[in-house]
Amino acid sequence: MRPLPPDPPAAPRDPPRVSSIPSPALGPAPSGGGPPDVWSDRLAFLLGFVRHPREVGSVIPSSGWLERRLVRTARLSEAKVVVELGPGTGGTTRAFLRTMRPEARLLAIELSDEFHARLRSTVRDPRLIVQHGSAERIGEFLAEHQLPAADVVISGIPFSTMPVEVGERIAAAVATSLAPGGRFVAYQVRAHVARRTTPVMGTPTCEWEFRNIPPMQVFTWTRPAA
Repeated sequence: MRPLPPDPPAAPRDPPRVSSIPSPALGPAPSGGGPPDVWSDRLAFLLGFVRHPREVGSVIPSSGWLERRLVRTARLSEAKVVVELGPGTGGTTRAFLRTMRPEARLLAIELSDEFHARLRSTVRDPRLIVQHGSAERIGEFLAEHQLPAADVVISGIPFSTMPVEVGERIAAAVATSLAPGGRFVAYQVRAHVARRTTPVMGTPTCEWEFRNIPPMQVFTWTRPAA
C-alpha cells in the first residue's frame, strides 16, 4: 500500500485587524505623537510627584473615567478656546483634543520643567499650545498667543498644597480670563480651590468621581453671560 502524501502546508493567517475607530465618548484622536505609553506616563507622573509634591496633585495620572467626566462637564465640544492648568504628562490633554472642534485651540500651561518638555515631545497637534509658566499668568499667555478670552479653563493643579495668596491670585486670573458664559472646571482631592475661587466667582457645583484613584471632586463655576 502506497503511503499517503504529506498534508500541504497551512496557508498563513492574516494578522488580526486593529480598529482605528476612536472612542465615541471622546471623539477623533489628535494628530501626531502616536499612541500614549501608559506605563511611561505613570512612571513620569510618579517621578514628578516625588520631585515636586507641592506642584503635582497625585501620584498617578487621571483615569479615563475622570477624563470623560471633565469632557462632559466642561462641554468641550462647544468650546473654541480652552485653557488647561497643570496638564502633567498629557493624558487629560489628549482626551480634550479628541473632543475639541477642528478650529478650537488648547493652551496648556505647565509649571514643571519635566512635564512641559515631555508634553511638547509627546503630544503633537496643531490646535495645542504648550506654555511653560505659572497659572497666575493666564491672561498674559492668552494675549501672547493672540487668543481671546477662554470659553473653558480646566485645572488639575493642587490648590491644597500651594500658598493661600498664590491660590487667590490664580482664582482671580481665571475669573478675569473667562469669556461671558465661560466655565471654570477644577478637579481636586480637597476643597481648597472652592475656598479660593468662591469669593470671586460665587458658589460652585460639585460632583465626585469615585472611579478615579484617588477619588476626585469636580468643581464647576460659570461666569454670568451678561
